[in-house]
Amino acid sequence: MKYAYYPGCSLQESAHEFDVSVRAVMAGLGVELIEIPDWTCCGASAAEPVSELMNYALPARNLALAESSLAGLDVLAPCSACYLNLLKVNREVVGNKTLHGRVNEALGASGLSYRGTVGVRHILDVLVNDIGLDAIRERVVNDLRGMRVAAYYGCQILRPYEVFDNPRHPVTMDNILLALGAKPHLWEMGNRCCGASLMVTHPEVAMHSVDSILGAAGDADAVATVCPLCQMNLEAYQHGASSGGHHVPILYLTQLLGLAFGLEEPAVLLDKNMSMSGSERAGIRSRAWRHEPSGDGEETLAQGA
Repeated sequence: MKYAYYPGCSLQESAHEFDVSVRAVMAGLGVELIEIPDWTCCGASAAEPVSELMNYALPARNLALAESSLAGLDVLAPCSACYLNLLKVNREVVGNKTLHGRVNEALGASGLSYRGTVGVRHILDVLVNDIGLDAIRERVVNDLRGMRVAAYYGCQILRPYEVFDNPRHPVTMDNILLALGAKPHLWEMGNRCCGASLMVTHPEVAMHSVDSILGAAGDADAVATVCPLCQMNLEAYQHGASSGGHHVPILYLTQLLGLAFGLEEPAVLLDKNMSMSGSERAGIRSRAWRHEPSGDGEETLAQGA
């Protein structure tokens, strides 16, 4: 099983632990990730207000590189913002003759064009629908029984395009957590916005969102996310946002997968999570291997209508 890998900017810098844990977990599952050669920024949320053409041409360039260099492979984009930006090229550019022509004219300056043949996949989609929960369950050597985890999906992998999960009642991450032996924290905030880049322009709005999410996490041992911006907002700002003293470790799902697969903490860069102290890492370690009864490990959540 092979994928053209698009790490994106965040995974090379502020979310390096996400990149490292993705690569480690996929290798453990027998998946080959081939990094797209000469990839560049997808534009994230910054390009759209500046230029409509740039908004589409930047992600299209990366898909064109994958199309020409790694033909036949789907693109795996772990970052939620990157996933959405790449996906919208296929949804909004391909099939729109005028816009597609403008984008390819821009790409032509670097000798590229995009035909629209590359599938864009998120890591949750690949884990559940390509690899499968049974294969994940079989790889577990240190299950997470005794650990209650709140699955936080955020906005961008669920909306505006409904691809692999129900945006109103997402379950893919919860089902992966069940396969690891963890107990999903039942809540209604897993698909709510964390405030995203409003933390820079309107921090009071974003702080309110972060406070609401952390408050709803309740007694969860950890929050699992798959979005670098969500991880940063929920972790870096949780002390300033919370009037109720909420504090919970915010981990990437792939870090939890790696720990369950028997990888040591340095292999998933657990020490790089911004607000996690040594005692908190020890707490996660003790909860993860406490082996409290949590069912037979075969349970899955039904997707909501």
